[in-house]
Amino acid sequence: MSAMSGDWRTHLVDKVRSLINEAEPDVVEEAKWKKASNPDGVPTFSADGLICTVETYKDKVKLTFAKGASLPDPTGLFNASLDAGTRRAIDIREGEPLADDALVALVREAVVLNRA
Repeated sequence: MSAMSGDWRTHLVDKVRSLINEAEPDVVEEAKWKKASNPDGVPTFSADGLICTVETYKDKVKLTFAKGASLPDPTGLFNASLDAGTRRAIDIREGEPLADDALVALVREAVVLNRA
């Protein structure tokens, strides 16, 4: 798989999308913040409020949880935006494993928090 193609990012975003849907079947996905440099926009996932956004960069896919600072993260998924006030993010680089179960649990916690 060519690093230039970006295929790994597309596959990763698809996998993240399926895990989010597994965690919360009622999730609503929307593309927001469309611009010339990103005509497809940023996928946002919501259920009674924003859960997370999924942004694609050249070297990573970034999942930013809107209320991440308030979520339990027992497996240490969050590895970015750790100093942000309310947000927390997960940067996933090519070839890095994705902790499926932990991500599903995190999305479920985010939905619980939104519905609290």
